[in-house]
Amino acid sequence: MLNKKKRCYLLLIHSVICIVFVTLSFFLIRRYGVVFTLSVAASIFFICLAGGNKLYQAVSERCEYIAFNTQETVFLKHFIERLRFCYSLDDFFDAAAELLECAADCSILFIDKRLNIVIYNSPNRFTCRPETLKKLNNNFSAEWNDGVFFLDDELGLKSDYRNARGFFLVSARQHLYIFCRYTKLFDTAVYSILFEEFKRFQTRVRLLSTLTKVAELSREWELLAEAQRSFLPHNIPPIAHLRVAAYFKPLINVSGDYYMVLPLCEHKTLVMLGDVSGKGLAAALVMGIVMNTIKILANKEDLPGAVYAIDSAIKKMRLQDKYTVLFIGIIDTKDMYIRYINASMADPMILTRSPRGHNIKKLGSNCSLIGIIDLDNVQTAEQKLFHGDVLLMVSDGVTEVKNKDGEELGAAQVYLDTIEQLADKAPSELIAGIAGLIDSFSGGKKLRDDVTMLAVKLDG
Repeated sequence: MLNKKKRCYLLLIHSVICIVFVTLSFFLIRRYGVVFTLSVAASIFFICLAGGNKLYQAVSERCEYIAFNTQETVFLKHFIERLRFCYSLDDFFDAAAELLECAADCSILFIDKRLNIVIYNSPNRFTCRPETLKKLNNNFSAEWNDGVFFLDDELGLKSDYRNARGFFLVSARQHLYIFCRYTKLFDTAVYSILFEEFKRFQTRVRLLSTLTKVAELSREWELLAEAQRSFLPHNIPPIAHLRVAAYFKPLINVSGDYYMVLPLCEHKTLVMLGDVSGKGLAAALVMGIVMNTIKILANKEDLPGAVYAIDSAIKKMRLQDKYTVLFIGIIDTKDMYIRYINASMADPMILTRSPRGHNIKKLGSNCSLIGIIDLDNVQTAEQKLFHGDVLLMVSDGVTEVKNKDGEELGAAQVYLDTIEQLADKAPSELIAGIAGLIDSFSGGKKLRDDVTMLAVKLDG
């Protein structure tokens, strides 16, 4: 329905543009001749086309808002939003009961075809009947293709959604049946979104289950480390006007440190570096939850919303004394600024060239610890950037390294001197120089914490 409306609006807009173009061309040819008319009309045509595309985009966004935020489709929209932050089957059961059963008056049946078990069913007569399960098992086998399908009154396959008794999702041999008498009123565009979010939920559950099982085997820490490293960027993609380098060295196989570099558009890039309290499995789980929360956020430019989402996700895990500190920011290379939130991280810094060397601007904390206490009103801060600036973020595994006299590296003048000397170098050379300083400053002693660094340099 939504796509059909969009096509109609697009056809209408292009038709109006063509009519205006033809009418104007006819008038100009009679008055000014063919050559002049073609040049003027072509210019006007492309201007109208660009304006028409802008109008179509605005109309499309309005259509999507109406389709997903009004009438019956809003029930599925709310369920999708809740599903994005489900990390266990218990979370899923709560969301299904509250938003599909109670609010939307649907019945749910969730079956794992691999194990041939019912994972969840609504506590009503229809979904609890043995005949219902028998029919579905007979009609839809474990080898059924992934996708979204519609059901008829006899619980068979229905091609026309307008007469459907409900619908079901199939992914990884799990079948989620949603029975609803008003299925025809849902906008068809919502089904593909629900299907993709359902697959992401399955992936999260499998990954967390794998991490938990592996952690129970003391000899399998390397497998846990591999699973954890899958959350971190394997390769930082080329980003226009930015050069980026990262350094990640866990103290043991698993780490509570993490970082992210994520282009949002051609001139905006999200950067993040953080550290989870403690070590081991619990820290690794929280690290994975933080990274996943950012990746699935619909509006990644809403930094306070991202912090609140991370805070909620950590608290839902109910792990005692677990929290994270982090720095998250968006670099805009068009308007030349960084908008950020520093949640109690060792102060990141911006290095700016000056006639006497480099000015160092520290981006102090403006938010408390995340995941353990109630957050106050979270606000962003903003800092102007210049071509050639370097943003340097490090975990406390860097700043808290001690020398033989007990002095911390972050408080030593040699730390700032080294950074200033390497500020004009490539980010990779800056990171390598700090790594070398850590080794020499500590006297080659074994480190006591994870070491993570991220350097971003603006071209110019």
